[in-house]
Amino acid sequence: MRNSALILAIAPLVFAIAACGGDSGQTASTPGTPGSNPAAPATRNRWDNIKSRGQVICGVSGEVPGFSFVGTDGKYSGIDVDICRAIAAALFDNPDAVEFRNLNSKERFTALQTGEVDVLSRNTTWTLSRDTSVGLEFAPVVFYDGQAIMVRKNSNIKSLADLKDKAICVQTGTTTEQNLTDQMRKRGITYKPVVFEDVNVTFATYAEGRCDGITADRSALVSRGSILPKPEDNVILNEVISSEPLAPAVAKGDIRWGDAVKWVVYSLVKAEELGITSQNVGQFAASNDPDIKRFLGTEGNLGEGLGLTNDFAARIIKHVGNYAEVYDRNLGPKTKLNLARGQNQLWSKGGLLYSPPFR
Repeated sequence: MRNSALILAIAPLVFAIAACGGDSGQTASTPGTPGSNPAAPATRNRWDNIKSRGQVICGVSGEVPGFSFVGTDGKYSGIDVDICRAIAAALFDNPDAVEFRNLNSKERFTALQTGEVDVLSRNTTWTLSRDTSVGLEFAPVVFYDGQAIMVRKNSNIKSLADLKDKAICVQTGTTTEQNLTDQMRKRGITYKPVVFEDVNVTFATYAEGRCDGITADRSALVSRGSILPKPEDNVILNEVISSEPLAPAVAKGDIRWGDAVKWVVYSLVKAEELGITSQNVGQFAASNDPDIKRFLGTEGNLGEGLGLTNDFAARIIKHVGNYAEVYDRNLGPKTKLNLARGQNQLWSKGGLLYSPPFR
């Protein structure tokens, strides 16, 4: 009874931040209210259905601060949310032309395949099997992450090897669980998995002390570590045991729709490369640089090839900003998470973000 009471006491705190991991299996908060015009199953007409509906239906978590989270005022925020808003800005010149639907990890793929949502922007890891057998079409990566393990500072655990025969809390039914199994097997390290379906219970169990460590994406460990009873008593091991490229996805079936989502993401990155922000985009409209003119749609007809207006990128930047603005607003130094960009920098600054040419 003492253990159960402690878990119940901690769970509300843990619930406030759901895993940022690419495969978080948390139970989402109450799903968004379905609109009067539901999404259509993945077909070649999806693109036309979205335009006639005048709204994008976007599947998110709703529980992940910095990625997608519903505040006390009922408003959504986060990188995943801003991707949805950017899509709406490109299509309708209105970033608010979005209906968000909260999905947990078990629901997310079915919701996309059956047409409950038009796009999944929900901290989902891009994998080969999801790209093939699950039938997803991924857009470019919006956040490069990696899985790690958090332990208590006084545990004397400094590396994976020190976790031999130790208990590790892990969420089942995710790549997180599989990654841990693979890495420990490869190293010949035996351990005791303490497995739960619900991410909130998983972290509550670690907080209670029933696990020697807990594994999730590094971004998740940073955010969750900040709300543990004694955050300063925990440390994240340096070893990264997987790569977790998180990307939006659409269902296979409408090439035009998939291309539109893809180039919306690229627009955020390209704008940062060109130095175009929500604050100065108007000034760049008079630029004589051919690359900038094509990008903003003052020259050429690139947007028409996507079924969008030629100034679709300018719409995105005006309403949502470039990638740096999106990142800083949700995860940057002025936020509680304060996550260094690291791999999520532009290629020109040593990161992995890169946009193909707009021509």
